[in-house]
Amino acid sequence: MNLWIRWLPGIGTLRRYEAAWLPHDIFAGLVLATMLVPVGIAYAAASGLPGIHGLYATIVPLLAYAVFGPSRIIVLGPDSALAAVILGVVTPMSGGDPARAVTLGAMMALVSGTVLVLAGLARLGFVTELLSKPIRYGYMNGIALTVLISQLPKLLGFSIESEGPLRDLWAIGGAILDGKTNWVAFAVGLGTLIVILLLKDNKRLPGILIAVVGATIVVGALGLAARYGVKVLGPLPQGLPAFSVPWIGYNDLVPVLLGGGAIALVSFADTSVLSRTYAARLGDKVDPNQEMVGLGAANLATGFFQGFPISSSASRTPVAEAAGARTQLTSVVGALAIAFLLVMAPNLLQHLPNAALAAVVIAAAIGLIEIGDLRRIYRIQRWEFWLTVLCFVGVAVLGAIPGIGLAIAVAIAEFLWDGWRPHSAVLGRAHGVKGYHDITRYPDARRVPGLVLFRWDAPLFFANAEFFKERVLDAVATSPTPVRWLVVAAEPVTSVDVTACDSVAELDEALHAQGIELCFAELKDPVKDKLKRFGLFAQLGESYFFPTIGSAVSSYLKINHVEWEDWEDQAAVRA
Repeated sequence: MNLWIRWLPGIGTLRRYEAAWLPHDIFAGLVLATMLVPVGIAYAAASGLPGIHGLYATIVPLLAYAVFGPSRIIVLGPDSALAAVILGVVTPMSGGDPARAVTLGAMMALVSGTVLVLAGLARLGFVTELLSKPIRYGYMNGIALTVLISQLPKLLGFSIESEGPLRDLWAIGGAILDGKTNWVAFAVGLGTLIVILLLKDNKRLPGILIAVVGATIVVGALGLAARYGVKVLGPLPQGLPAFSVPWIGYNDLVPVLLGGGAIALVSFADTSVLSRTYAARLGDKVDPNQEMVGLGAANLATGFFQGFPISSSASRTPVAEAAGARTQLTSVVGALAIAFLLVMAPNLLQHLPNAALAAVVIAAAIGLIEIGDLRRIYRIQRWEFWLTVLCFVGVAVLGAIPGIGLAIAVAIAEFLWDGWRPHSAVLGRAHGVKGYHDITRYPDARRVPGLVLFRWDAPLFFANAEFFKERVLDAVATSPTPVRWLVVAAEPVTSVDVTACDSVAELDEALHAQGIELCFAELKDPVKDKLKRFGLFAQLGESYFFPTIGSAVSSYLKINHVEWEDWEDQAAVRA
């Protein structure tokens, strides 16, 4: 039973469910449904898919995550952060065929779900930590711009052929100059956007619902579709999504695989942050690997029921929380309410204007933009700020999927650079400060004659092994006195590999040729075990490995008969 609860957390929640939670979950679910409907339809349109499939991609994932997801109140569904990625794959490959677009979107969901489930089972929940905050900011700001550009034509009441963010912007400008703007549709969309933004921070009033319902009533009551050509959603198909396997051709495989993989990374990065935030708020613990499995199961489910890739929602989850949600039963109620709408009243939203849906997506995209924290990053560390700019430009110029690839490449390069050229220091004895410290920070620090204390602030591996050797030899060459011992203060060294060990062996031989002993201090036991296996322990000699820098200094002074007066010894005498 414990195994079932581990992989099916919804069962565990059901066993612990308290009767007092039920009214809260039902009410929160009904409130949530009023927001899920317009948002789901809007994000489907933003992804290049028919609006009804946004509701399919809302119902099914909510039910699946309620069973497999570990977070108590996280809300899943179509997301603005994924819209540009899905659009980038679906639009050029579907050729304007809605059925083909649906198939491609569903297969992307299956790819994303498979990647997430396998990664979760392999306990790879840490991989999203590759995307640092500056890189994620750059990517998300680029996505926000891409989404904004993609929705502008709908807001203005015309359509263009999408050819990438910058070309689309040029085409939009040309269409405006050619007089293609439908000013009535634009007025409806702009009014919807203003209402959403004005009520965005109001927890009591559902801004999106008010804005969308208002726009629908205005368009329907005044007959704006027939009189002024305002495009509307039209009647939705009646009934629930059916099970379907989305078959695609071999030629479609590579773009779909790349898009699905990118979505898996981005969606889990967002979901993991959101789930940790709410877990801390509720006093829960969330397993990131099970979070991957839950999100993957939801994507697999929506892929088999005519949906498209989904993620957690940072805008809909607070709605559920504010409405009093206690468990994932809130999501189940929300899903059932949408299903009831499709079965009993599919024509209820037929006058919903496309411009209003575009306004919903634009408002969400504006919410993705991060400016304030970038100012802080610019003040603290300029090069990370420029990483953000690089990722932003990559997404804006190249598109969402190449932009994600660039973000991942930059993240890996950032990680390798930190390890490739790490900080190192020669240490000395600063008066009045315990221990040995960087002489560049303490210029008056005294150095023991004939002894170089060298600290290496990183793991030692193939990418930095040669640089390590160069820095050690530089420290020897710049010593103010002829060197007898060189002691590596190795506490920050958490790992070594074969290349690094070979480099250390070469360094030992080079130092020996100069009459210098190579020693290590504060080396961690697991690293020391590796050196024993590589034969370095025997080559250097066990007596040249010291538990602390102080013991290494003491041994050096004793063996080499060096006179050295320490300020602590002086203090002890005066006392």
